[in-house]
Amino acid sequence: MTITIKKCTLDDLRILQDISYETFDETFKDQNTPENMNAYLDKAFNVNQLEQELSNSSSQFFFVYVNNEVAGYLKVNVNEAQSEGMGNESLEIERIYVRNKFQKHGLGKLLFNKAMDIAMEHNKKKIWLGVWEKNENAIAFYKKMGFVQNGAHFFYMGDEEQMDFIMIKALL
Repeated sequence: MTITIKKCTLDDLRILQDISYETFDETFKDQNTPENMNAYLDKAFNVNQLEQELSNSSSQFFFVYVNNEVAGYLKVNVNEAQSEGMGNESLEIERIYVRNKFQKHGLGKLLFNKAMDIAMEHNKKKIWLGVWEKNENAIAFYKKMGFVQNGAHFFYMGDEEQMDFIMIKALL
């Protein structure tokens, strides 16, 4: 199995959109109504939204490939691109999305390590993320990676208010 990581560009927009829809739907469709899922997907992953995110110099996307097939991606934010005001000493992992058929192969950890490398390159003091309170697998993964819950924020999935746990890992 050959695994590579490649930075995304605007040329990758359609693939990024497809992977975003697929992975988000796979992960969350069983806990949400189809209407709320569709409303969220249409808002978060429409072409204009993803193009803005890809064009933001304070955000970076990376695809992970397994045998030349896109298996998932990482999105990190610094400075004003962070979804919460965590300051310039922080790096946010906004997304680690891995397609179901590629899960349990260490790709999440590989993408996490990529985020850690970026944080260290930018001399960040902490790395943080928001994770849905009901995403037990992700919460367990982040705890294993050394994150601790430090708060929460609310967001809307369609018309339903939901909660993300804010988890932080201090960097040495």
